[in-house]
Parts: sequence; structure tokens; C-alpha cells
Amino acid sequence: MTSLTPSAPPTLTLRQRLAEYEKLMRLDKPIGILLLLWPTLWALWVAGEGRPAPLVVAIFVVGTVLMRSAGCVINDYADKDFDGHVERTRHRPLAAKRVSPGEALWLAAGLALLSFVLILPLNGLTLAMSVPAVFLAASYPYTKRFFAIPQAYLGIAFGFGIPMAFAALQNDIPFVAWVMLAANIFWAVAYDTEYAMVDRPDDLKIGIKTSAITFGRFDVVAVMICYAAALVLLAWVGLATGRGAVFLAGLACAAGIMVYHYTLIRERDRARCFKAFLHNNWVGATIFAGWVLDYWL
Repeated sequence: MTSLTPSAPPTLTLRQRLAEYEKLMRLDKPIGILLLLWPTLWALWVAGEGRPAPLVVAIFVVGTVLMRSAGCVINDYADKDFDGHVERTRHRPLAAKRVSPGEALWLAAGLALLSFVLILPLNGLTLAMSVPAVFLAASYPYTKRFFAIPQAYLGIAFGFGIPMAFAALQNDIPFVAWVMLAANIFWAVAYDTEYAMVDRPDDLKIGIKTSAITFGRFDVVAVMICYAAALVLLAWVGLATGRGAVFLAGLACAAGIMVYHYTLIRERDRARCFKAFLHNNWVGATIFAGWVLDYWL
């Protein structure tokens, strides 16, 4: 006689478990790390006047990987009851129940602790700024239940390395740092709206709030306005800190990439919107290259 009791899931080997943790941390999909890293590098080069201390750069690069990984784990923990209903996310480790919620919380806590240990050699202001940084990373996933444009909150969380970089290198957070953070917020709303356009049909079904839903038929226009606002703010920062033609040329190249993104998203095809989102890595890299070359020359 066949038992009607469902069988227990197979026990994972250590290698299989580590592979699931890697997926939970999104280390197999580095685009999020890069979108978090580029604005941090912008700030390090501006705060360090083109020559940031190598140790500080190394700490921030490794810290970016750790905190983004922790953020992904918390995100999947917060969305564990939703991801199973979304085509793109239903195979994630927590949604597929290959990793338990308790494991996820321990993993996130361990990553956050490693990040804190990493910045211990830095000054007191940087240590103090790490507290709101952790809060932002941990709370962002829950904003999708309440905020009409949670992508703006994401922009703060993803850009908080900017004021921390100034704190680490200058022991101060000048006005230009906050303008750079504002620019990153506009950039994040732009690229994450492209991302949200991919999931809009599923998000409407499960009741999650996103900028793609809030902007509605003006989503493409909103993306381009946010791109433009980010460029204007970054141009002001560059000019205010003495940058010249090479930096502005980098921004012009980034603007050209953004125009290309318009051709990808204007028909709202899900695959092409996702391609535009991924392509924002080149926006961040181009702006960074303009800053580095301008300081070098």
C-alpha cells in the first residue's frame, strides 16, 4: 500500500548546501554587486582626490560583496512567501525550500558581522555610519509592502557606501557626498524600474508595490527622467570638485548608453527590459572611468 505521507526532502551534502548558499547570496549573479560597487568607487575616488588609500579601497570592495550578499539573503527571507508565485524567482533556495528560514537568518547575520569586523581599522565616523547602512540593507525588502516607489529606498541603501567612503577618507561627509547619494537614488530608480517592468504582471497578482506599477504607462518616461536627473547631479559634483572635459566625456558616454536603454524598454518587452537592467553595469563603469581618467590626466 502506498503511503500518503509526503517524503522528507533529501539531505544536502556540504557541497550542495554551499552551492545553495551561493545562490541565496546571488554570487552566481554579480550584477547587484557591481551596481552597488560603482557608486562606492565613484565616492572613493572623489573623496581621495584621485588617489584613495589602497587599503580603504580593498575594505570597501570586500565589504560591498559581503553586504550585498547579506542583503540578498534578507530579501529572499522577506519574500519567501511571494517568490514561489513569481516565474523568475520560484526556484530560489528559500522559495523552493532547499534552505530553511533559520539558515538564511544565520547566514545574513554572519555576513553582516564579517562586514563590521572588516571596517574596524577605519575611523569612528565610518563605524558609526555602518549602523544605518545595516538597517537600510535589512529593511529594504519590506518596503515593497508599503512604499509606492521602493526603488528610491533601494537607491539610498545601494548608495550608502558614498557617505561612508567620504567618512573613511576625509573623516567628514561634505555636501557633495549627499548630492552623489541623490544621484545614485535617481539612477537606482531608473535601473530598478527596468527590472520591475520584467516582474510587473506577477507583482500585480501578489500585491507587491513597485515603481513600474506606480508609474504605470509613464514608466519609460520616468526611467529616462531619472537617468537625466542622475547625470545632472553627477555633473554638478564633478564640476564642484574641479573635474574637467574627460569626466564630462564619461558622462556623455553614459548618456549614450542610457539612450540605448530607451530603445530596449520602449516596447516594454520583458526580456529586453531585463537586458537594459543588466546593461546598467556599463553606465556605472563608464562614469567611473571618466572620473579616474580625469584625475589621472
